[in-house]
Amino acid sequence: MDSIAFTIFGIDVAWYGVLISIGVLLGIIIAIIRAKDEGIHEDTILDLALIAIPIAIIGARLYYVAFKWDYYGQNLGDIVKIRQGGLAIHGAIIAGVLTGYLFCRYKNINFWLLADVCAPSIILGQSIGRWGNYFNQEAYGRQTNLPWAIEIQGNMVHPTFLYESLWNFAIFIFLLYYSKKRKYRGEIFLYYIMLYSIGRFFIEGLRTDSLMLGPFRIAQVISFISVVAALIIMRMFKKKNKYNIYLK
Repeated sequence: MDSIAFTIFGIDVAWYGVLISIGVLLGIIIAIIRAKDEGIHEDTILDLALIAIPIAIIGARLYYVAFKWDYYGQNLGDIVKIRQGGLAIHGAIIAGVLTGYLFCRYKNINFWLLADVCAPSIILGQSIGRWGNYFNQEAYGRQTNLPWAIEIQGNMVHPTFLYESLWNFAIFIFLLYYSKKRKYRGEIFLYYIMLYSIGRFFIEGLRTDSLMLGPFRIAQVISFISVVAALIIMRMFKKKNKYNIYLK
């Protein structure tokens, strides 16, 4: 499998970058459309994207490097080689959400409202971006004889990147549908966090290249914490209107 999509002016452009770019572009377009329905100007989405996307990519790389420090500590020059893969989505989410929160504070925008607008775009980008793992021959699972297994290095394995891509796309469809039934600000974003984390927890158990924290798969730890946190916040938001998040 060739990881290079095309070459322009002597520079190789990887499928990984192409797919991430497509996901980002579609996500921005969808967020702009959704923002208009919420009375948010499209410039707000563009301003946020210009700030949050680069920071999210940096966060994704630093997160990955931190849990692979045994290697990168001895190969510092490889830290910047992100075209070959090595971006951890949890790092991107954490960095992106923190950036979005600070952005909303600065712009005096309700964070939960903007998070609801952007949530479907984020999960769609994740769904598309997972195909970059296919071209890089990474993020696959253990050996299996299932009919849909793919061959990696001579072994038939679970296409875990595909599992996650399909799961994420299903979440995207659900979030778009449920947006019309949203009961309070933040509900769409919290469903995104919860549903993605549930799927990631089980899919991660099939992978052979998990980032580890001692004997634990760090993605499963983060996913479990995220599900619990989302459920607690949902329950809190349903019980009271302390933060003025409920829809009028």
